[in-house]
Amino acid sequence: MLHLHVHPENPQQRLIEQAVERIRAGDVVVYPTDAAYAIGCQIGNKNAMERIAQIRGLGPKHQYAIMCCDLSDIATYAKVDNATYRLLKANTPAITTFILSATSEVPRRLMHPKKKTIGLRIPSNPICQALLKELGEPLLTSTLILPGQEDPLDDPYDIENQLAKRIDVFIDGGFGTLTTTSIVDLSGEHPEIIRRGVGDVSAFE
Repeated sequence: MLHLHVHPENPQQRLIEQAVERIRAGDVVVYPTDAAYAIGCQIGNKNAMERIAQIRGLGPKHQYAIMCCDLSDIATYAKVDNATYRLLKANTPAITTFILSATSEVPRRLMHPKKKTIGLRIPSNPICQALLKELGEPLLTSTLILPGQEDPLDDPYDIENQLAKRIDVFIDGGFGTLTTTSIVDLSGEHPEIIRRGVGDVSAFE
């Protein structure tokens, strides 16, 4: 496992480039977000996604999210009308996952099997943003919660100790948080708040 100690406010570009090179090669990465640590890979890499499912103990029907750099990414992977776009523009970056109708750019295995929706996030975390900008595309992502645990791993020592032989890259930004993202469904006629986490959802009530 490649363990990269990255400054949480001013990420070192050379370390971000190392991580991106490995992600493009098909590796699985653990990285900090503005909520908990997450585990991710390239969207189109089925083998890496299956490894994430094994690490997290996820079933075939689990709904992954896509971590996006900005609204242009969301427009590529989700169907967004003018009203929804304005809502998103006014409320991102955010510690909120937005459920939207997926476009054909989203692999079918990532969509909700019946609703054809996908969850997308735009984070504010500097490391996460630097990673996404250098990669030039979104990441398939899932919160780093291991089987049998209720909370995500937040201690870099625990992450290295438990996952060193199972992941390829660990972007260490220090202690994470145990905060939960909010989830808002924007795929219907009206916004629906699915989960109230730390993300402000007052605009969708």
